[in-house]
Amino acid sequence: MQVSKRFPFTAISAVALLVAIPAASQQQPAPAAPAAPAPMVEGRIQTAAEPWLYKGSDITPDPGWRFGTLPNGVRYAVRRNGVPPGQVAVRVRIDAGSLMEQDSERGYAHLLEHLAFRGSEHVPDGESKRLWQRLGVTFGSDSNASTTPTQTVYKLDLPSATPQGLDESMKVLAGMMAKPTISDAAINAERPVVLAEQRERLSPQSRLGDKSRELFFAGQLLAERSPIGTTATLQAANAAAVNAFHKRWYRPERTVIVIAGDVDPAVFEQQIAKHFGDWKGTGPAPATPDFGKPVGDQGLSAVTVEPSLPPVVSLAILRPWSITADTILFNQERMINQIAIRIINRRLESRARSGGSFITAGANLEDISRSSNATLVQILPVGDDWEAAVRDVRATIADAAMTPPTQLEIDREVAEIDAIMKNAVDTARVEAGAIQADEIVQAVDIAETVASSEGSLAIFRGAVEKKFFTPARVQTASQKVFAEGLRRAIVNTRVPDATVQARLTAVLDEDVTKLAAKRSSGPPITFDQLPRLGSPGVVTARTTVLTGPDIEKVTFANGVNLLMFPNESETNKVYVRVRFGGGLRALPADRVTPAWAADLALVPSGIGKFGQEEIDRLTSGRQIGLSFAIDDDAFVFGAVTSPADLADQLRLIAAKMASPGWDTNPVTRARAVMLAGYAGLESSPDGVLSRDLENLLHAKDPRWGVPPRAAVEQLTAKAFRAFWEPLLATGPIEVQVYGDTTADATVAAVAASFGALKPRKPAALTGPTPKFPDHAATPVLRYHEGQPNQAAAVIAWPSAGGSEAFTDNRRLEILAAIFRDRLFDQLRSQAGASYTPNVINDWPVGMPGGGRLFAIGQIPPDQADLFFKMAREIAADLVATPIAEDELRRAAVPLMQQMIRMSSGNTFWLQQTSGGSLDPRRIDSIRTLPQDMGQVTPADIQALAAKYLVPTRDWTMLVLPSEKIVAASKAAPSEEAGAR
Repeated sequence: MQVSKRFPFTAISAVALLVAIPAASQQQPAPAAPAAPAPMVEGRIQTAAEPWLYKGSDITPDPGWRFGTLPNGVRYAVRRNGVPPGQVAVRVRIDAGSLMEQDSERGYAHLLEHLAFRGSEHVPDGESKRLWQRLGVTFGSDSNASTTPTQTVYKLDLPSATPQGLDESMKVLAGMMAKPTISDAAINAERPVVLAEQRERLSPQSRLGDKSRELFFAGQLLAERSPIGTTATLQAANAAAVNAFHKRWYRPERTVIVIAGDVDPAVFEQQIAKHFGDWKGTGPAPATPDFGKPVGDQGLSAVTVEPSLPPVVSLAILRPWSITADTILFNQERMINQIAIRIINRRLESRARSGGSFITAGANLEDISRSSNATLVQILPVGDDWEAAVRDVRATIADAAMTPPTQLEIDREVAEIDAIMKNAVDTARVEAGAIQADEIVQAVDIAETVASSEGSLAIFRGAVEKKFFTPARVQTASQKVFAEGLRRAIVNTRVPDATVQARLTAVLDEDVTKLAAKRSSGPPITFDQLPRLGSPGVVTARTTVLTGPDIEKVTFANGVNLLMFPNESETNKVYVRVRFGGGLRALPADRVTPAWAADLALVPSGIGKFGQEEIDRLTSGRQIGLSFAIDDDAFVFGAVTSPADLADQLRLIAAKMASPGWDTNPVTRARAVMLAGYAGLESSPDGVLSRDLENLLHAKDPRWGVPPRAAVEQLTAKAFRAFWEPLLATGPIEVQVYGDTTADATVAAVAASFGALKPRKPAALTGPTPKFPDHAATPVLRYHEGQPNQAAAVIAWPSAGGSEAFTDNRRLEILAAIFRDRLFDQLRSQAGASYTPNVINDWPVGMPGGGRLFAIGQIPPDQADLFFKMAREIAADLVATPIAEDELRRAAVPLMQQMIRMSSGNTFWLQQTSGGSLDPRRIDSIRTLPQDMGQVTPADIQALAAKYLVPTRDWTMLVLPSEKIVAASKAAPSEEAGAR
């Protein structure tokens, strides 16, 4: 079982953004809420063929879905969903993945997915992307596909779906399934793209994942069936062979179509019948292969040696996967297992927080590719002592098996699950259609049903009423999930050691029953026990700063500013963002600081005398959280809460800022996390870029980039506190509260929390505006220690920053989209040199400068010159020649559609108005957004390109394999790249 009010108007309308977008005449007024599901009746098994998803189950069908089956066997599920308004989410699932391939066909399911998008019966080569761009679809996010071991899923999120756009899209999708262009010419054109994808995925992490899969599923198809395939089989692929695979597996009876969108479901049914109804399979229907069951001796283990990865241990307990009737009782019994796992994970996290032998460890239950039901455990030790970490994790698990949990522990987990499910019920009417469509696809893949949010909650509460969650039953579940099945384990080490495998077996067989740590517990904590704040603040000013939507600014006597936007667009959700101090502009640029440790250590360091353990107990079962980030011009605490929890959420953040705790363990843990990852930063081009690119693009300003290892090693809890304590006391403070609450409740809650703080002095903005690096004739070179056939290239041009030139910032997004599309077509589709080339506009609104537009891509080392040549030629052409109207539309319409969709939710408005209480230009600029994006011309884009894509100001970077890696590859050619 998969557990699963708009704005009356917005400042961004489709008409204002782009008059040329056809009106969505198909859209109807928002429907009434769907009928409540019928009561769950345990044991009343459905025997009828429809709704097909629920046959053999007593779970009440979600009334929002309409199910059907065409005469040719195509099954479908459709529903009305207006989130976001006007959008239609289409999923076409083919019951064929890499597990259906024969040895000579490895990679064909994935290759076929590529070919289907490239061209088909109704679309010439490369035109599907352009067709959908004209309809507002963003390639990669709105249109994409994925191939797994068990299925291939084609995804299309169609914004502002008109009758014509929906009809055309369904026709194209039907052609992609029934008659993709499978010719030797098409395969020869797409093969380099797939090989580039294969090349780019090779990494220490992928090798460890492959080795783990081969060990865990030895004797099963899954062990040898990675969807990417092998170089040999991909090189040998031809039209006849791929056509044979297509005819065998792409058949109506193996197809499920799921559509959720802002259209009458009857229209969806008509479209499915119209475009998919005549499809017929070729030849006899094949039988699905037997994926096998976990086999082999108990306790098999393996060792990998990846010097760039930290020591890590993966443990699996594998049981056969089988199709089980998805009934109420079946799900309630599984919930006991989940409670057991949650309790164990909470104990493991408590042990890690307190300075244990592991940085992190956790267990989960998974159904894996219809091949195994598994209990999986991941352990990341502190340093290299993986044996101590395994021993301590096993001791925690053994303790759960030996001694029942307390009812208090169980009740805590039950309360949290109930709160999550209750929140899902409260927010069900604003759940996106794309999410609901994906849930159906996932359910089909693992032969389960989908319950409504109300139905899921009823099943869970039914288990509570039956008293399923007792200490004895949870203890039994803890024993079962870790004892029943075949054990497999793998450890990665940094250096070869012939004794490791024997040591791994020994530590897994060792008696750890006497090593269990004392279970942490404590009395309940209340908000009244948090450090006291002052008297509620007094409002000194209140004005409306934006209309349509109506956003107010409220100023308190202590200088705190509140921006609030009460609305019902997202039921039972309230977004809170607290900006304070000066962010990066308040940090020194002449030395490395402990700023890097903040997101790892600042939140868990506690409040007053309470550590994170106590804070977790305080907020258990409630919609209260806390995150931290550093923005260009402010430090930011954030959370998503509920109307009922808003006042305490604000109180928690205010107490954190006024009376921070300084537990030393989070700093120790942050240091261990950073040190564990350093070797990986040179193991691939991506790793080197993540380490060096931001620092280099900011002319080596230490506020950007990964800190030197020595700085991390030397950080102490005392130094961390000395740095952050004064920054937490700086101002000004801006509080944003957007969501399902009232203005009066918001003002009162902020007055009692942030309004009650002492006045704060503004932070000193001592950090200078970052510089863009100087132009050079040759790229800056960096080297990696990964695959000899991997490199990465970057070319960047300086732009600007701040809030004075918002029009340029917005139109640079269109210029970047045009540049990206051309680079994609030339470097990927035509040359096959890169799978994921990208062009990005980065404009720091909170900085007066430091912006840039840059192109980036992974390439073979011998294709670096081609990358730079293509990028510079594209830039020069954008300066020299006005673009065609169609190209402008294909770039601009998807961007504007994204904004239209995003503007129906609160996060868009949070981002647009962030910092606006102190910089009114940010809010004022919202009024010009429709003109900035919707009235741009080819001449505007050409002028923008001439302004920013100046050839004498570009900066380039190239990451190549090191001489050692190149020499080693020549001396001893590596195993077939991407063989698994």
